[in-house]
Parts: sequence; structure tokens; C-alpha cells
Amino acid sequence: QLLLVESGGGSVQSGGSLRLTCTVDRSLSGYTDTSGCMAWFRQAPGKEREGVASIDTVDAAHYTDSVKGRFIISRDRRKDTLYLQMNSLKPEDTAMYYCAGESPYCSDSWWDGYDFRNWGRGTQVTVSS
Repeated sequence: QLLLVESGGGSVQSGGSLRLTCTVDRSLSGYTDTSGCMAWFRQAPGKEREGVASIDTVDAAHYTDSVKGRFIISRDRRKDTLYLQMNSLKPEDTAMYYCAGESPYCSDSWWDGYDFRNWGRGTQVTVSS
């Protein structure tokens, strides 16, 4: 079991930027490999959870269409930390953002969330127009 803790959310105006951070604690799992598939999801009030971005075992990134060209997912394996750089933010990006992990690989359906057993509690992102 992994403990995932998100941070970096906040309130920004449209066009602004935020960087989300997800720290990974593996002390309960005993599993030290940091190369699995991880992802960011978001959920806005009254809407279904949405897969935003994933990063696979060779650090290839995949994005939902609405954030392509604006968001960048990355990770630091030494720090066991996942990031989501969000640029050109829009009001429709307003949501609670969650870190999810860790799957041995990113399946074609990573975006539905069923690949991941471990989830953080989320960090709120609010974008005003």
C-alpha cells in the first residue's frame, strides 16, 4: 500500500499556472521500485472523475485532450514524487485533483482509474475568469 499526499493547489485567475506535487510514501508497502504507472485525476462538483494525465514505466506521458499542450506530468524517481505542471489554466480546470498509483504499467484505459489501488485525498484547484 502506498501513501499519496497531494499539495500545490490553490486559487488562480484564468491564464495562470500551478504546479501540483504528489509525494509517495512506500514504507507500508515494502516495494521500492519507483517506475510504475502513476496518474493525476480530477473531479469537479457534479461531474464524474476524469483522468488528466498518466506517466508510464519509461516516463512516457499521456493526457486527456482538454489539457494537451497546457499540462505536463513528470516525476522525480529519487524523491519518489509526481508532479503536474498546469499552465494556461481555464475556469473549466476547476476541480479537486487526485494523485493515483501505482500500476505495473499504464493500460489503454488508465483514464478510468481502475488500474490504480492507491489514491491521495486531493488538492483543490480553483480558476476564476
